Amino acid sequence: MTQRNEPRIEISGADGVLVARLSGAWTTQWTRQIQAAIDSAFAAQSVLSRLDFDLTGVTALDTVGAFLLARRRNEMGQGVQTAITGATEAQEALLDHVNAIEPHAPVAKDTVPWLLRPFDRLGHMTTDALGDVVTIHAVLGRAMAAAGATLAFRAPFRFAAVVNQLDLIAFRAVPIVMLISVVVGAIITQQSILQLNNFGVAIYVVDLAAILMLREVGLLLAAIMIAGRSGSAITAELGSMRMREELDALKVMGVDPYQVLILPRMIALLIGLPFLAFIGALSGLVGAAIVALVYGGIPFDIFLDRLQGALNMQTLLVGMVKAPFMAVIIGLVATNEGFKVQGSAESLGRHTTASVVRSIFLVIVADGLFAMFFAAIGI
Repeated sequence: MTQRNEPRIEISGADGVLVARLSGAWTTQWTRQIQAAIDSAFAAQSVLSRLDFDLTGVTALDTVGAFLLARRRNEMGQGVQTAITGATEAQEALLDHVNAIEPHAPVAKDTVPWLLRPFDRLGHMTTDALGDVVTIHAVLGRAMAAAGATLAFRAPFRFAAVVNQLDLIAFRAVPIVMLISVVVGAIITQQSILQLNNFGVAIYVVDLAAILMLREVGLLLAAIMIAGRSGSAITAELGSMRMREELDALKVMGVDPYQVLILPRMIALLIGLPFLAFIGALSGLVGAAIVALVYGGIPFDIFLDRLQGALNMQTLLVGMVKAPFMAVIIGLVATNEGFKVQGSAESLGRHTTASVVRSIFLVIVADGLFAMFFAAIGI
């Protein structure tokens, strides 16, 4: 039993010259029925020279219906003459608009043999990486130029924007950095105590936790959290502005995007990451103290006494001196990926993901290089 507005096609004619009389509502609501009606009506029509679509009985037509009708006309091929009759003025305008849209270009097939595809992919990745090295240095140069202009009083220092970014990047990240640092500190201490107990030197877990949290883990956790949380946000903001052509509008108005957008974020990262690294290291020690009490039977006062002997200013500075470099890496990668966004949501998502992945990778690589450097100079 057919419903009142269900789309239908009745085909009549002979000798390859047919008339397709359309009726009902050709709208999104009836997409499946439209496609089924088209497939059923033209299944037995093999040889055609001319086909007229009579839209006199069509009660409603929207973009979906017009698109399915246009696609059917295109599938007829160049050898079949087609025409539209009985359409209203609005329907004709909609059909003309849909017909004017070029179909998607076919996706080129991958002609590289499957044995060579890993090497082909590696080559593309290497080329992209080299291109990123160049563009990141360009971003660094523009950011340094913006900072120089501010220091030379040739551009205003945007204090309000820096405070706003500091709130977004650093202060609002404090709870999550503290939480993850407590958990990781507890895990490291619990695993260390289980091993040190075998040698009867569980007290040394305090030294281990203190050095690890202040030199490496606290900073790494803070940097990874900032890369995932704030780096992705910077890329998404810049990418969205690029999609809406707001960056071009700033340039037209004579405003340097690096002055108003990049510099406040870079300053906030430079201030916020060492702050978060210090907070994260202290939080990790709190987790270590709790687990040392539970698993190792080390009271808090003993833990604090041992902590004072294990820590010194050098240990703290080794961790803190790396933080600004990691902040710059996160800011440069996020900015570079944001400026590479094209005009689609898919591009925005791809570059936001790339920003997080590359920032975390480079932060870990930088930490490894610093570790080798400090070991070489005996710190």
